Amino acid sequence: MNLAAIQSALRERNLDAWLFYDHHHRDPIAYHVLGLSEKLMVTRRWFYMIPAEGEPQKLVHKIEAGHLDPLPGKKCTYAARQELFEGLKQMLSLQRDIAMQYSPNNAVFTISLVDAGTVDLIRGLGKNVVSSGDLIALFEATLTDDQIKTHFAARDLIDAITAAAFQEIGRRVRNGGTHEFEIQQWIMEAFAREHLIADDPPVVAVNANSANPHYGPSSETSLPIREGDFVLLDMWAKQDIPDSVYYDITWTGFVGKTPSDRMQEVFRTVRDGRDAGIKLVKESIAAGKSIAGWQVDRAVRDHITKAGFGEYFVHRTGHSIGTHVHANGANMDDLEIHDERRLLPNSCFSIEPGVYLPEFGVRSEVNMLVRSASAEVTGKIQSEIVII
Repeated sequence: MNLAAIQSALRERNLDAWLFYDHHHRDPIAYHVLGLSEKLMVTRRWFYMIPAEGEPQKLVHKIEAGHLDPLPGKKCTYAARQELFEGLKQMLSLQRDIAMQYSPNNAVFTISLVDAGTVDLIRGLGKNVVSSGDLIALFEATLTDDQIKTHFAARDLIDAITAAAFQEIGRRVRNGGTHEFEIQQWIMEAFAREHLIADDPPVVAVNANSANPHYGPSSETSLPIREGDFVLLDMWAKQDIPDSVYYDITWTGFVGKTPSDRMQEVFRTVRDGRDAGIKLVKESIAAGKSIAGWQVDRAVRDHITKAGFGEYFVHRTGHSIGTHVHANGANMDDLEIHDERRLLPNSCFSIEPGVYLPEFGVRSEVNMLVRSASAEVTGKIQSEIVII
């Protein structure tokens, strides 16, 4: 935990405190930000308050009194519910505007982890509970220079494996045949050779299966890959080292000489929508303008809608990327939520619009990294359907 940085961020946002609370590991974000062990047996509630100025304070149950000992600050204990209430009242006596893992109307549901009753309890003390969303993004989803290096290292390996996978598909199709699951396993073996790890296997999807954004082949359901097929590869992984950062891309290809006019029309629509989002991010950051995730989604979605495919773009434009493939920074989203979190320096995220027709689906995914005065796509950018 970087106490000085947290307190500086609170002062910049005119917040009096950040209140952390947990019971039975309901809030993993608290453990990440505070640097607490996630192996603690937490059978009773604990609270940890970091004020914008002054010493942090702890409130822990008497039978788990040592749980917050690794953290700085004054400790108080409780057993009876009346002691808990009085302890909170005293802890927050000088604070008014308090950040918690809460999102109004559950808008950013990935960080809205404090239960409604606890929010009621804090408000009942006369406190103004506000969302910690921007604080979480700052301390959970901005990357160190070393972490950025791991992202680029994963990029170099995954870009090469993706190109090789398309070549392997073509070789196998023309030499006895292949199917989705077989290619997925080939990719997993390539990841293992390069010491890459992922929370789930990559997506290898053919024709109608490529229209399912979260399709995953299995040995029982895998479809064959043949001449004339449309193929989607969604690849994500990171280096097998501590604190490494994911690289996450999606490319599409066609087994044969010439994709259909419909395939090319949809691909161009998705590609150009993706590029509209990239352009907005680059120009905004270069001009020193603050930009939120919803604005990127809107730029991409407007392009695809104007092309007549809006009803087939059924997910957000992109997600935060960090040590988890879906991290806790701003998502490029004005569909599922109106994500007002800003794109922060040293944050990474995907731009991955998709159009999913009944017969096939196209998604084109790149990763972007924001610097203090510039933004960049971190890997190769697909401009045409890959001819396999």
